[in-house]
Amino acid sequence: MKFRTLTRHGKEGMKNLGRNGWMSFASISAVAIMLFLVGIFLLLILNMNHLASTVEDDVEIHVYIDLTATKEQQDALRQDIESVQYVESIEFVDRDEGLDQFIDSMDEMAPVFEGLRSENPFNDKFVVRAETPQLTETVATKIEELSHVETVNYGKDVVDRLFAVTDFMRTFGLVLVAGMMFTAMFLISNTIKMTIVTRKPEIKIMRLVGATNGFIRWPFFVEGLFIGVFGALVPIVLIIVGYSYFYEIMSSRLEVMFFELVPVFPAIYQVAGILLVIGAFIGVWGSMMSVRKFLKA
Repeated sequence: MKFRTLTRHGKEGMKNLGRNGWMSFASISAVAIMLFLVGIFLLLILNMNHLASTVEDDVEIHVYIDLTATKEQQDALRQDIESVQYVESIEFVDRDEGLDQFIDSMDEMAPVFEGLRSENPFNDKFVVRAETPQLTETVATKIEELSHVETVNYGKDVVDRLFAVTDFMRTFGLVLVAGMMFTAMFLISNTIKMTIVTRKPEIKIMRLVGATNGFIRWPFFVEGLFIGVFGALVPIVLIIVGYSYFYEIMSSRLEVMFFELVPVFPAIYQVAGILLVIGAFIGVWGSMMSVRKFLKA
């Protein structure tokens, strides 16, 4: 397509936006509201996935050894654990080191627990990691069956619950987004239809003098594209400003709760790109539905 023809289609698309005034504004507003909610869900899902990955990476199996086990029996247990399928690594932590780790984790309350050193209640243990977090439960179940194992603890249940919440958010978000995309496309389609109706005589003349369907379609495609892109710009700005402010205020507070927010960059770039693509897609798709019906008539 020649540059002059492309420029002409662009100008016609912009004129169509002005001709439809309030309908164009309503369509852009609908797209903006829809994409704003989509952007919030995307950021929420990004943070949920980040949290899930962080927790998943920290999944370990703590194998507490029977207090009556001898050194030889502990060594035999280690060999048995190493022979379990899907075990990636194993580390021995003696009871004194375990008590030191516990006291250090208490920070300001550490002096209160210093009295435990006289009668250490901790067991020697092995810290085991599976080849993948998803195999943690399988490995832990096999280790529980070994001799001289008192208890086996692992955080798989926490990860499962976290993934259940993440999956729910994804499903709920997709259903909501699909419904709002349909509404936005319906509004855009009606806006384009109004443009077609007002220009019906002009379009008939264009067809009589030999204008192709492609030549007639392009201004309407450009109009739909503008509606979608303009509708994406406002939520992108709001999300950039809003998430940057939220990250600055809340990141330090949430770190105390061992929750790290996804950094503003590149998360914002990713969300902005997705919103622009979705906006352009529903704009062009809405115009395609209207123009196709008219040109077939």
